[in-house]
Amino acid sequence: MYFYGATTFLFMKIEYNASVLFVKDIAISKQFYMDVLSQEIEHDFGNNIIFKSGLALWQVPEKHQLRDSFFISGSKNRALELYFETTEINSIYEKIEQQKYAFNHKLIEESWGQKNFRFYDPDDNLIEIGESLKTFLNRMFTEGMTLDEITVKTGVPAETIKEIIE
Repeated sequence: MYFYGATTFLFMKIEYNASVLFVKDIAISKQFYMDVLSQEIEHDFGNNIIFKSGLALWQVPEKHQLRDSFFISGSKNRALELYFETTEINSIYEKIEQQKYAFNHKLIEESWGQKNFRFYDPDDNLIEIGESLKTFLNRMFTEGMTLDEITVKTGVPAETIKEIIE
């Protein structure tokens, strides 16, 4: 495998570490991700917070070279989505809705059967919260769908569904 002639990269070990969101106000974002999305802090370095999930927040210092290219007035990040799963979609949705966050869309059921909703964090990053695979497969089964019907709707093989449902 070649990367445009850079074969030396093939022998270097590079590991994924975290996704970083650049935020305007670290205190507001920290509280949002802890209180709303139940993220637990692994490291808190003041203007850089790393959650146990691998998500990190960074408030870029005023004099940093990156600062000029971020937070252009009126622009919103529409090319990134942070995806979270839950077994309690309805109660989580109600909690988010009560806090008056801006929604991309309210709670829906996708064509494949998963319930989800999308809203924006304090820096207008898109957040999706959806039912876990196990949750929505079990829901469909308890609602009376057969394994074959669930397979057709979700695209999940029947063998996998049998392993997942309780």
